[in-house]
Amino acid sequence: MADQDPTPYAESLDRDKLILEHVPLLKHIVGRMALDLPGSVDRDDLQGFGMIGLIKAADSWEPGRGLKFSTYAFTKVRGAILDELRRQDFLPRGRREKVRELDDTVGRLEQRNGVAPSPEEIAAEMDSTLEEIDEILLSAKSAAHTSLDAETSVGLLERLSDPRCEDPEGSLEWLETKELLVRSIQGLSDQERSVITLYYAEELLLKDIAEVLGVTESRVSQIHTRAIYRLNRAMSLAMGTPS
Repeated sequence: MADQDPTPYAESLDRDKLILEHVPLLKHIVGRMALDLPGSVDRDDLQGFGMIGLIKAADSWEPGRGLKFSTYAFTKVRGAILDELRRQDFLPRGRREKVRELDDTVGRLEQRNGVAPSPEEIAAEMDSTLEEIDEILLSAKSAAHTSLDAETSVGLLERLSDPRCEDPEGSLEWLETKELLVRSIQGLSDQERSVITLYYAEELLLKDIAEVLGVTESRVSQIHTRAIYRLNRAMSLAMGTPS
């Protein structure tokens, strides 16, 4: 009897166990992705979308191929969340108009001054507060992550992307970029630097960073997006290239 193939019931138990064991992975993915999404997106909804991906991963994973389930499931879970966000088109029409206005403003100021504007300069040009600009920047980043038709120009999207070098680690350009990034981080405000450090170095989730700083999770998302914008701007200026 011991040499017989597993029954469908036993296979079902293995599948269910696999799913339950990787619920923490699902929660981790949601906690990291939430940083790039507006506060209006419910975390429970994200977990529900991700669970669909986790179940599909458990149903389609083939151990014989040598790929760890956690690695396989990561892509499936994240993809399921993004697919559902695209279908729902969660960004309100008024917010999309604000994103386009911000994009136009950034392009106009950059053409006028020869460099990408700071968040404070954008706020002054749009007659808005810095907090309002933070919210629109986050919306622009969210649209880029969840929309097949990006609402923002390539230039702005690059300034809202995590700074990184595609060269192999240890190459001269990688080392120079890393050193420049460290210097740029030191130029951030204390709050911005804390968010960057807690997210990338400590790998804390959104809710954990919010507790440490004593602010809301949505505010952490906005601060993170503004910090990323500043880092890309600072690095571009230091390298003497357009941001």
